[in-house]
Amino acid sequence: MTYFGILALFLLPPLFLLLILVPRQVWRWLARREQTVHWEPYLLVLIHIAVALIYTTPWDNYLVATGVWWYHPALVTGITLGWVPIEEYTFFVLQTAITGLWTLAVLRWLAPETLKVRSSRPLRVAISAFLFLLWLISCLLFFSIRPEFNYLTLILCWGLIPVLIQTSFGADILLANWRSLALSALAPTIYLWLLDAAALSWGTWTINPAQTTGVKLGIIPLEEMLFFFLTNLIIGSGMILTTSESSKERARAWIEALRSRRTGTTQSIN
Repeated sequence: MTYFGILALFLLPPLFLLLILVPRQVWRWLARREQTVHWEPYLLVLIHIAVALIYTTPWDNYLVATGVWWYHPALVTGITLGWVPIEEYTFFVLQTAITGLWTLAVLRWLAPETLKVRSSRPLRVAISAFLFLLWLISCLLFFSIRPEFNYLTLILCWGLIPVLIQTSFGADILLANWRSLALSALAPTIYLWLLDAAALSWGTWTINPAQTTGVKLGIIPLEEMLFFFLTNLIIGSGMILTTSESSKERARAWIEALRSRRTGTTQSIN
């Protein structure tokens, strides 16, 4: 099946469903101008899409250029930006939109959890320190002479950076919303594993066995499973943090503390 065929089959149906169900206020406003629309959550989804494109593009181009994965030339349009086909960029957009909208839906169902946040700087430091150590080990392994770790370490070196930023700012907020985070990340991850299995079996894209560990679940390499989990975790965490009132209060407090330091007064950052 063609790459665009895969996207149409697997990603367009859930996206259309989410676009119908999640922004219901928008549809009512467009149809009848009945109520005020809170546009911020949908703007945040668009921002996440833009960040995903900007951050993922050079990394994914490196993967294709170095033969970590490749696509079947007869199953793509032939339009490329750099080394990567236009279909891959479309995938970035669709995945981020689906997971972002899905996270908004999950937060509505589990909204009371967001009210129970206990600020904990030691927790943020501890989790971030562990993730930094994991990131450092991954980067060191990437420069080892064993090519079978290439894809795994490239995923971790690239993917743990945004996770580190998120946990440094709001690991305690994410922990308070762990049910929302788990559901927002795991549901699209499992679904995308099915997409990946189909694409691999149909030959739409291929993962280089020489640059993977060889550990698989069925046809899906461990690295692909990790990639989809990590990317959905980043999107889900980002949506939770940017929509959380606790995050907004913390950001305002940190900004005020930095301003106070510039003026010579002292104010703690929690």
